[in-house]
Amino acid sequence: MSENNVNENAQTMADALNSVDQVKVGDTVKGEVLAIEDKQLIVGIQGTGVEGVVPLKELSSQPVEDIHEEAQVGDVIDLVVISTIGKDKENGQFLLSKRRLEAQKIWKDIQADFEAGKTITAPVTSVVKGGLVVNAGVRGFVPASMVDDHFVEDLSAYKGQELEFKIIEIEPSENRLILSHRAIVEASKAEAREQIFATLHEGDVVEGKVARLTNFGAFVDLGGVDGLVHVSEISFDRVDKPSDVLSVGEDVKVKVLGVDPEKNRISLSIKATLPQPWDDIEDRAPVGATLTGTVRRLTTFGAFVEVFPGVEGLVHISQISHEHIATPNDVLKEGEEVNVKVLSVDPEQRRLALSIKALKERPAGDEPSEPRKENARPRRNNNNNNNHTSIPAEYQQDDSGFSLGDILGDALKDAAKDDNE
Repeated sequence: MSENNVNENAQTMADALNSVDQVKVGDTVKGEVLAIEDKQLIVGIQGTGVEGVVPLKELSSQPVEDIHEEAQVGDVIDLVVISTIGKDKENGQFLLSKRRLEAQKIWKDIQADFEAGKTITAPVTSVVKGGLVVNAGVRGFVPASMVDDHFVEDLSAYKGQELEFKIIEIEPSENRLILSHRAIVEASKAEAREQIFATLHEGDVVEGKVARLTNFGAFVDLGGVDGLVHVSEISFDRVDKPSDVLSVGEDVKVKVLGVDPEKNRISLSIKATLPQPWDDIEDRAPVGATLTGTVRRLTTFGAFVEVFPGVEGLVHISQISHEHIATPNDVLKEGEEVNVKVLSVDPEQRRLALSIKALKERPAGDEPSEPRKENARPRRNNNNNNNHTSIPAEYQQDDSGFSLGDILGDALKDAAKDDNE
């Protein structure tokens, strides 16, 4: 070998070593695809004369099913050097990444959005302990407390959804990106709330969607603002749990009972939009009709029986049994189903007089009592100049809608007769 050839080979070797020294971790380089294997690309780093490897997982942030769809022999792609392979510089190769170079650009874009106060949109890829993982080009994390504006027990429903997020924290050097969907929800609801409170008035009938159910009622979404339907305003029927009659996502018609912008409260009623219980009561409960009802309340003077949802009638104690009873509790209990006969109907006053004993046969030998003789008449108490029958306090305070005459039955009639004799 001539001296010139030796010198040329030595120079080539020196150039190659220098080229290797010139490639450093973190450098951005251009790589020409020299060969494609199942799980990696072999590339030549342009301007250096050395080769590098791009593993399949470093090709893209998205899953790659076919490596040939990502690159072809002869393609020149931008790459970043992430490490060296081995310690032999003469045969040294470098580990390269296309994915991380793209991520660097994404981090810069996200940083710019963060500084400008902009939001980003990204799909939720998985649910992990404590929150959600999203793919924003780079991995983002949404703590459970920042998913929505209320506690969400099961986050799995969010998987696969594309949501808008506010950037809470960003640290590219640590690959940390903290996002919040709750901030978006709250901002959206604040805007909707302002508009709804400005246009919604007491007495309006509107449509909404059941958003949440609790033990005390149902929250109905009116288009960005939730109003509460208390359990007592769901139906004229007795409702123990809202979930027994309503379901989340159900469309409902509601009447606005009250609007309080200062407290951000809207009171709603479903039953106020339904036919009123006393409508057509004379047709549904005519005098003489036999109905089946449920004992709802027991008092000292009788029992209130619900014969239709929201319609209660009074069975006076004298109309409970042919036999003498001290209190209705002696023979009835709340929740018991009974048959009753309609004695009178007053739609305007919303009063219904009922009888249980009218449907029962009088016991043998039990004849109506003879009118009382004058000498058997009880003496009146003239203390305090009382010229009328004394009325117990609990009767005076009754709010049933029945008059004292209804409540006391024949007692007042007998007293009036005594006064006239």
